[in-house]
Amino acid sequence: MDNVEQPMETCSAILRALSIRGFVVRLTGGVVKLLHTVESDVRAAVLLQARARVLLSTQQLQEMMGDVEARLMELHATQMDPMVDAARLMVIVATRPGTTDAKTDAQGHRQVQQHQLLRFLPKNQCLAVPQALPVAQGGQLQRTAHVEQAMAIRSAGTGRKVLVALCMGSAGILQRIVPAPGPSPAPPAATPGMFNIVGQSGAPAMHAGLMPNGRVIFLDKLENYTQLKLADGYYAYSSEYDPSTNTAVGLSYKTNAFCSGGAFLPDGRWLSLGGNAPLTFIDPTIGDGFTAIRYLSRSSTDPSLNGQSWSEPGNKLSTARWYASAQTLPDGTIFVASGSLNGLDPTVPANNNPTYEILSNEGISSGTSIPMEILVKTQPYYMYPFMHLMADGNLFVFVSKSSESFSVSTNTTITSYPDLPGDYRTYPNTGGSVLLPLSSANNYAPDIIICGGGAYQDITSPTDPSCGRIQPLSANAAWEMDSMPQGRGMVEGTLLPDGSVIFLNGCNQGAQGFGLATDPTYTALIYQPSMPLSQRWSTGATSSIARLYHSVALLLLDGTLMIAGSNPVQMPVLNPVPNQVPSEDYVTEFRVEIYTPPYLQGNNANLRPTDIVLSSLTLTANGATFTITLTVATGAQTVQVVLYHGGFVTHSLHMNHRMVILDTTGWVAGATTQNLVVTMPPNSNVAPPGPYVVYCVVDGVPGIGQFVSVS
Repeated sequence: MDNVEQPMETCSAILRALSIRGFVVRLTGGVVKLLHTVESDVRAAVLLQARARVLLSTQQLQEMMGDVEARLMELHATQMDPMVDAARLMVIVATRPGTTDAKTDAQGHRQVQQHQLLRFLPKNQCLAVPQALPVAQGGQLQRTAHVEQAMAIRSAGTGRKVLVALCMGSAGILQRIVPAPGPSPAPPAATPGMFNIVGQSGAPAMHAGLMPNGRVIFLDKLENYTQLKLADGYYAYSSEYDPSTNTAVGLSYKTNAFCSGGAFLPDGRWLSLGGNAPLTFIDPTIGDGFTAIRYLSRSSTDPSLNGQSWSEPGNKLSTARWYASAQTLPDGTIFVASGSLNGLDPTVPANNNPTYEILSNEGISSGTSIPMEILVKTQPYYMYPFMHLMADGNLFVFVSKSSESFSVSTNTTITSYPDLPGDYRTYPNTGGSVLLPLSSANNYAPDIIICGGGAYQDITSPTDPSCGRIQPLSANAAWEMDSMPQGRGMVEGTLLPDGSVIFLNGCNQGAQGFGLATDPTYTALIYQPSMPLSQRWSTGATSSIARLYHSVALLLLDGTLMIAGSNPVQMPVLNPVPNQVPSEDYVTEFRVEIYTPPYLQGNNANLRPTDIVLSSLTLTANGATFTITLTVATGAQTVQVVLYHGGFVTHSLHMNHRMVILDTTGWVAGATTQNLVVTMPPNSNVAPPGPYVVYCVVDGVPGIGQFVSVS
């Protein structure tokens, strides 16, 4: 078990055995190399599923299954299987996907928006032997109904080619792992919060961000319908939503922002990065967005910027990126990673862009894309990686099941962490990743939780209830496992000013993609990071609206959460259409909800601190101090001041999302007028430059937040 080379030799031996029997085995160079190096189970399984293709008859399939059984017995006899019960033997039988009628535009871009091409092992085309092998319990590997069904497909004379991908190099055999836990009970919260429908988003809410003017920007892809039209008669694919009036106005852009990434610049401008191809037959005014950089300016002091549209002066990314992530670095530059070059099949490496590039603090690309090893290795699960800036200045990067500490300055991996047990956690089976509140109490050490995920990209995919929590800068960093009360894909976590986390949205079955999710998860889950393990989760209020693919959630200045979106169809559909493939059971959702957290429910809303005045709205992350005066309720006992950045929200990712608990002095328990001295974080590793919100939280109840600029 300690020799991880041996299972790879096993995988190689089985493939060689198949070849000797006359099977035609086609392996790419990358897979051949994989078989002779120490790699993770995820990379082995995915690459071999994609590349080890064997054309079989029914008889050959039966013979192959006999070979697999015999080889498993050899493993059992040589004591190599103490973890086989946690292993996954990947014997996948798949029909070759059919062609599509996707159109090609004048620039040669496939109009992939019209077709769901990102299919990772859809169950209607792929069938597998049991994922949990009972060998360790003394059982026998059985020819399951899945395999018999695969044989039936061939013998029924469908004429479809049958492909087989085989890998013995799996999680349980390659490395000792802690199995991911199943669902855990979450008791009802004493105060669950509440959902209220308050308005209409105007444009579907694929991406969202809270602006310095207190309004929310929704950003969508090019559509054949939205609720708003522009002066030129075409639909608005972006909108500005005012929570004070619950109304939206349309904003224009020049390039298709479909599945972009984004971040705030130090000067407060909001960036949208990358996108997809034009659809000129719908809107000829919208151009190619694959390399686009879009800018939006808003201000807490200049209302003339309200309602102004996106600016696209022509600056471009160095390479095409669809599904890219972005993270602000300590110097205000933007790290942009991953993405598809063309929106086509990610199991074909030529379609992928497993690189990163750096944008200046003005949002201008360096012009160079640099390969990133963790993205290369985790293909096709390499898009929309989770990234968090840590206190040492390096990035925590997580994709698929793998994670590392990455030094941008030296372009090197500092530390590779153990794989997170459980299913895939990033696109197209994205869960939620949250950098928990930072504070001086533990020297701003990062503590990261990742929850949810799924097995493959299809409506039949199970979802993962487990969560992993890791402190990457600790000695011997390892995942502490926990779980939600049910599996969730597309679940997203949002920090609250009191230090808790709200997990919202998603599904209990399915994956990201058009029509690929069902069984929506309507209930808010409340996570208390400081509580002991097994006591952190409680169940909050329940919404009446399904929030599936292309949904968002974000904190507003008043401490409530705005929830919007769900557009799991290729083009907007306003009423469910049964029995469609892909499914149109859940359609385009324009309703906007407010979730009122427990801290503002009932009489708590009357206990808010008021008359909050900051001595400066321009702050520096260098340990400097500023003052806050505020009025609090009679008898108030505690205060917490936090520096909060909501980031760029899309596809369950909250890019750049972070909260820092600031040190304070001057609090006088019981006094109604308070004068606080507040200390800023020590450096830009803890609080990279950009717009933040300062919240004052008294006895757990936040006052109205105020935007500040941190440099």
